Amino acid sequence: MDDLFADEGARVEPEPSSITTEIKTSDVYKVDKNLPARFNNPECFRGYSQKMINPLYQTTNQTYGSKKPTVHEMPTTFIGSRRKFSEHLLKSGMYKDNGFNTALNKNRLTGPNETTAFHDRINFHYLYHTDGKSQ
Repeated sequence: MDDLFADEGARVEPEPSSITTEIKTSDVYKVDKNLPARFNNPECFRGYSQKMINPLYQTTNQTYGSKKPTVHEMPTTFIGSRRKFSEHLLKSGMYKDNGFNTALNKNRLTGPNETTAFHDRINFHYLYHTDGKSQ
């Protein structure tokens, strides 16, 4: 008897009926044989927006993006890329220059005859030495 009263306040979700049929893209249009299953079945895509937005602040892009696609918006052909360049970089890694820099860094602030020492915070700025000489 307690089981009958426990279910009264519970929220019951409707079960999906087996009578409804999903319309596939291949039922309406001629599609390629190598078309991925996600493009042949528009029911697997849901709208992007699930929460309610105040209609005063809702844009047309949000309205369009919240709707599920139909078979008329699904692609009928699929041409994948070979990813030859990406696969090579995945195995070997991106190029990184590990060379040793032997050139002197010249700076306009200190003049053409002075080199800048970025690690020396005291002697770096030219205003510290108004006579143009370093310590």
